[in-house]
Amino acid sequence: MAMERTAVNPVTWSLELGFNQGEVVSGQTRTLYISGQTAMSADGRPQHEGDVAAQLALSLDNLEAVLGEAGMTLANLVRLNVYTTDVDALFPHYGVLAARLGAARVAPTTTMLGVSRLAIPGQLVELEGTAVG
Repeated sequence: MAMERTAVNPVTWSLELGFNQGEVVSGQTRTLYISGQTAMSADGRPQHEGDVAAQLALSLDNLEAVLGEAGMTLANLVRLNVYTTDVDALFPHYGVLAARLGAARVAPTTTMLGVSRLAIPGQLVELEGTAVG
């Protein structure tokens, strides 16, 4: 049975921001829970200190790498948690994330949280997700 996604949006304002209020997923065969991905190089070194836009882009690249390793793409993403140490600094660059999700034709349920710090000093953004496929 193929995976089927049904958006649940009792209100529509979230669609303008690129996410659904909820999604019913049926027929999935596998679920991938993705640990928080930050702007780390392949050898585990923090990248782009102080540059929230570059950190967001690399965090998304790293999230996609985990999806790819599991034979999935952003199109399989049904849940995305965005953690940042500076919500106001992240918002002007959020279009990078929205554009890549839009290109994948997906609007996963999303929560953005401002946190005092992330596990690795200097990291400004962390993306955590759930994918089905």
